[in-house]
Amino acid sequence: MGTSKLMIAALAAALTVPTGAQAAGVPATTDSGGKALILVPLTLTKIDDLDFGTVIPSSVSGVVTINATTGARSFAGGVTGISTVAGNRAEFAGAGSPSQQVILALSPPAQLTSAAGDTVDVLGLTLNGSAIRTIDPTTRAFFVGVGGSLLIGGDQPEGDYSADFSLTAIYQ
Repeated sequence: MGTSKLMIAALAAALTVPTGAQAAGVPATTDSGGKALILVPLTLTKIDDLDFGTVIPSSVSGVVTINATTGARSFAGGVTGISTVAGNRAEFAGAGSPSQQVILALSPPAQLTSAAGDTVDVLGLTLNGSAIRTIDPTTRAFFVGVGGSLLIGGDQPEGDYSADFSLTAIYQ
């Protein structure tokens, strides 16, 4: 009986004492890859300015709008337009790496200002579609239309009103 207890104790000790391989640890190795996608710089070129055309105010304020998709002009309230100077949407052409997505951002002005210092409020600018575009895989191009709305005050002073806005395109 004493011998079997001794053998069990020796066996247990042998199982718990680390061998050289166990003490040093077994290294774990795996491979991984690295990659990079290099894109050409984006370009953005203005084709046409946003033009609200010629309008005639009344004693009641009104809104003139240029549709970003069609370029059509519409009116609400006390504003009418001269049909021979109907205005148009702004248009931009962009180019970049094929099939990549681009995020567009507009920075509209708060107002248009005349040389005399009179102002017209900009109610907003709009894009012709989503602010995320995919660059054409064949032509490497994308196109953007911009429209917007102006609030023309009642008895708005005459003048040529203008302001700048920016359109920014960045890769997503």
